[in-house]
Amino acid sequence: MTTTLFSQTLKRLRTEKGISQIQLAQKLFVDRSTITRWENGSRLPNNMMINRISKLFGTDINLLLNAAAESDESLDVILVDDRKIILTGGLPVLEAVMPNATVTGFTRVSEAIEYAKANRVALAFLDIEMGKMSGLELCRALLEINPRTNVVYLTAYSDYAVDAWGTGASGFMRKPITQEGVQAQLKNLRYPFSLGGAGK
Repeated sequence: MTTTLFSQTLKRLRTEKGISQIQLAQKLFVDRSTITRWENGSRLPNNMMINRISKLFGTDINLLLNAAAESDESLDVILVDDRKIILTGGLPVLEAVMPNATVTGFTRVSEAIEYAKANRVALAFLDIEMGKMSGLELCRALLEINPRTNVVYLTAYSDYAVDAWGTGASGFMRKPITQEGVQAQLKNLRYPFSLGGAGK
């Protein structure tokens, strides 16, 4: 099966459900431009995102997995915040700064960890205050999975800066997420990568 077939399958599933690209993007915590790329065949989702899609549409995951193949060259970036409004505002900014990246949002820490186990996350933007597990603890968990993951903390409070630097993070950013702020962080990553693909 080809990339084109996956794009046609996704578009058919979406239209049968009667939802727009924007609505699908919100349900999957990705930017609308990501849905557009999937549907025009220029980009394929990774396996965990395919699992999300299969659950959302109630379709056999094997049908979708057979229609798409995960690319080793894809650059995985995650945004983790327990407030959906932060994801809604932040995902388009990250997509704009890193148009070749697969940017995925999570409100649940457990899902972010599972994603990191299944994918090579190059860059993670983490809220610090998140219920049972803080962003500081999540940082440590992500670095145990992949020591080369760059972590940037997001918070509305600068009081956490000292604690944040003790976790092996690459940077610290005040909310809200802005293109200028993200671009500044990309210049100071512990493990720099090309925006055309994940760093080796």
